[in-house]
Amino acid sequence: MRSSNPVFSRRGFSRDNGAYAGFGTQQPQAQAGTATNPYATNPYATDPATGMPQAPVRGNAMTIDDVVSRTALTLGTVILTAAISWIVLPVDSANINKSYGIAIGAALIAFVFAMIQSFKAKPVPALILAYAAFEGVFLGVISSAVSTYTGPGTVVQAVMGTMCVFAGVLIAYKMRWIRVNRRFVGFVMAAAMGFMLLMVVNLLFSVFAGGDGLGFRSGGLGILFGVIGIILGAAFLAMDFKMVEDGVTYGAPREESWLAAFGLTMTLVWIYMEMLRLISILKGD
Repeated sequence: MRSSNPVFSRRGFSRDNGAYAGFGTQQPQAQAGTATNPYATNPYATDPATGMPQAPVRGNAMTIDDVVSRTALTLGTVILTAAISWIVLPVDSANINKSYGIAIGAALIAFVFAMIQSFKAKPVPALILAYAAFEGVFLGVISSAVSTYTGPGTVVQAVMGTMCVFAGVLIAYKMRWIRVNRRFVGFVMAAAMGFMLLMVVNLLFSVFAGGDGLGFRSGGLGILFGVIGIILGAAFLAMDFKMVEDGVTYGAPREESWLAAFGLTMTLVWIYMEMLRLISILKGD
């Protein structure tokens, strides 16, 4: 199977008895009923049965601290560039077209960087940080626009909502209330594909017919799809946690922590955007 997060789309992972074996390309299983370690040849891998290193660790295996530090750096870049763009690209009657133009350009550049990284065999920190910087510019302008037309409290509420979703999913995952298995991934992927297809159809209708197209982003339907978007983001987050856990358990190389940071950042941006949209609809704007 493959991860739901675009960042992990080229990193399949094997599965046995409903549990994921970890990062990396799919490996043939040694025997039925035995999970395959995709890093069996990695001298830093741990034995999943005992949790003990298979060989003396020499500091090259990915750890939770690595993931946390890389994620903090990537998210910090997003926040910093968002704050700068909010200040220097105000969304008002005099600058709205310029600001929106720059935001759209930044979003397209961020998308290109994300796609390039997704097809790279290994994570490239420069690409990941460049994606974060341009994504921050886009988020800064959009957040400024929402703040201008709905009130500054909307952005604060969206940030707090995103943090609550992250904390809630992390607690639920650690308590094993959420179990990421083949059925979970299949359901989430099917729901995500349907969600994105509907959004594309709605966008096409809005371009050619004007307004909000089929109405999926306003009124009652907008609220419903906003909630669905946040739930999907939470599901992606749980799958990201699983990928990180498997990477640490099976001794993924330290550089993979950049990939984990990239995936977590993309998921949090998704949740924030859906949260921002939902709150704006609830406020009637």
